[in-house]
Amino acid sequence: MGYTARPWALGCLVGMLALIAACAASPGEPGDASGAPSRSTAPPADFARTFDIGDGRKMFMECRGAGSPTVVIVAGQRAAAGDWMVVADGVSSPPAFELAAEKTRVCAYDRPGTVAGETLSRSDPIEQPANSQGMVDDLDALLKAADVSEPIVLAAHSAGGLAARLFASEHPDAVAGMVLVDTLSEAIQDSMTPEQWEIQKPLLRGNIDEAIAEYPALEWIDAETSFEQLRAASPLKQMPLIVVSSDQLIGPTIPGLKAAGVIGPEIPDDFGYVTDIGHEKSQADQAALVAGSIHIMKTDSGHNVHIERPELVANAIVDVVERVRDGADTASR
Repeated sequence: MGYTARPWALGCLVGMLALIAACAASPGEPGDASGAPSRSTAPPADFARTFDIGDGRKMFMECRGAGSPTVVIVAGQRAAAGDWMVVADGVSSPPAFELAAEKTRVCAYDRPGTVAGETLSRSDPIEQPANSQGMVDDLDALLKAADVSEPIVLAAHSAGGLAARLFASEHPDAVAGMVLVDTLSEAIQDSMTPEQWEIQKPLLRGNIDEAIAEYPALEWIDAETSFEQLRAASPLKQMPLIVVSSDQLIGPTIPGLKAAGVIGPEIPDDFGYVTDIGHEKSQADQAALVAGSIHIMKTDSGHNVHIERPELVANAIVDVVERVRDGADTASR
């Protein structure tokens, strides 16, 4: 299935400029979203359904494949589970989700307010904006309700990295490894002056006012609150970590984006270079979170590396899975 933009992805700019406005793509058939909970078996059955996570709320999760550790995918802003089940137009590889599920158990889920193609989130809505701690609490409740076996490997994209890192910090015994795919971090704010950050903030949220008027539950993430939660969190334990970064620059694209009406005329023509500097620092800082990490910087890809280069991302996930199986605490061999 090819990747196409949809109206619910308003604010999804080219590459890292809209770092947490990741486009959600159609997941195809969502599967059965009903039925009673089932306990894990060996091998576990594939499923695509909702689970009661408490407080009268349900969340959707889809799991396929067999093996340990289980990979749990944490998609980007407004991106449902299906974002990892598609590829870009012209890409002949199977999706990253499918490739990884050939080697181990893989699960993905819909956060509230995310989008699956033209279908609204299959998880019950919450008040927006969301933040890292809320996303972590929901994921913890969902993993328990779905009886997902530990340890897990977290594979996150874009703003999903905020939740993945905080989850790993708060649940160190549950998380054995991580793959961070062009993920957002507090370092992008740290790299900017207060004036530059005020320009960047609305770009991270995206131009979604019209979409929110139609779908008030649409997800958008409070970056500043999420950054403060991460700054206050405990350091990550030592684990295999691979960081996969986009290598397509935003700097030269701003005038064209303004001319096309994708971003407003108030954005300075050279602001993309500011974002590029922030992106470089953010990715390097995340690669330095633990010793012995691997940082893949040559990707020939924009922000959606998992869609444009699914084999590369799936291989990174499988590498971390294999290191966990070997009992290693670093990605480097």
